[in-house]
Amino acid sequence: MTTERRAVIDVGTNSVKLLVAEVAGQTVVPLFEGSEQTRLGRGFYETHRLQPETIRHTAEAVARFARAAAELEPGSTRVIATSAVRDATNAADLMAAIQRSSGLPVQIISGETEAEWVYRGVATDPELHDHRLLILDVGGGSTEIILGERGHHSFRQSFPLGSVRLLEKLRPADPPSLADLAGCRGWLKEYFNREIGPALEALRGSPARGDVRLVGSGGTTTILGRMEQKMTGFGRDAIDRTCLSRARLLERMVELWGMPLAQRRQIIGLPPNRADVILMGVAIYEAVMEHFGFDELLVTTRGLRFGAVMEPR
Repeated sequence: MTTERRAVIDVGTNSVKLLVAEVAGQTVVPLFEGSEQTRLGRGFYETHRLQPETIRHTAEAVARFARAAAELEPGSTRVIATSAVRDATNAADLMAAIQRSSGLPVQIISGETEAEWVYRGVATDPELHDHRLLILDVGGGSTEIILGERGHHSFRQSFPLGSVRLLEKLRPADPPSLADLAGCRGWLKEYFNREIGPALEALRGSPARGDVRLVGSGGTTTILGRMEQKMTGFGRDAIDRTCLSRARLLERMVELWGMPLAQRRQIIGLPPNRADVILMGVAIYEAVMEHFGFDELLVTTRGLRFGAVMEPR
């Protein structure tokens, strides 16, 4: 089987991320990864316009990652953009800025494609491939939910729910009050009852059957895994398959929501620039476990970029 070296730059609502990997069929071997927070979604949800400053920062980050990828001589480098860009009325401004800074075109992917690639990326882990999985990928602007097994999904959907989007909507105080936490949980409960629960339960009852494993992909669960392992950096082998019980996740949520931002920034494993959005990320995962009755959340570091890098140009 032919092995190809490919690079993917993922322009998200919160961060720009790079994956350079060797790809052979369904096998993805990472060679280099990077992440830079540009908070593209800052100030976005009131106007649905990307702000000039965040466009500039994002284009600069893409250019830096394009240069880093080029040093590893991939056969192809693609730039993909997700929630904030597909919802923006001025997405063309960002695409033009990235083209100028890096020379690379931008592919805006649909929510369905994002969900598909998340699933394919998670399934590259041989320990997960043969299991029935409910995968939850919480991003800055959207959350992808996929149910499937053995490389095939029976449900996939992208919901307009993300950590940056929810933070901009609810704007808790610093430190958050008990009323802030209760308000967030109440808002999520109502959203799940109205939007997410009916979509999934229409399949064949609740997905939280005994043979289904809940898997979390994306920045929030990677950070929760780092926090559990007390890691100051990123280590895939240590983070992958970290298991969080519902009681532990609830404990962690209450702990985080009880701290001012300055104190959260001191937590080992929690990057200081993610100390604000972690509140919403952990609340979304807790809401899923509560709504569907899952007892455990399994962490994976694989997801969207792993699925995207398998797609030939």
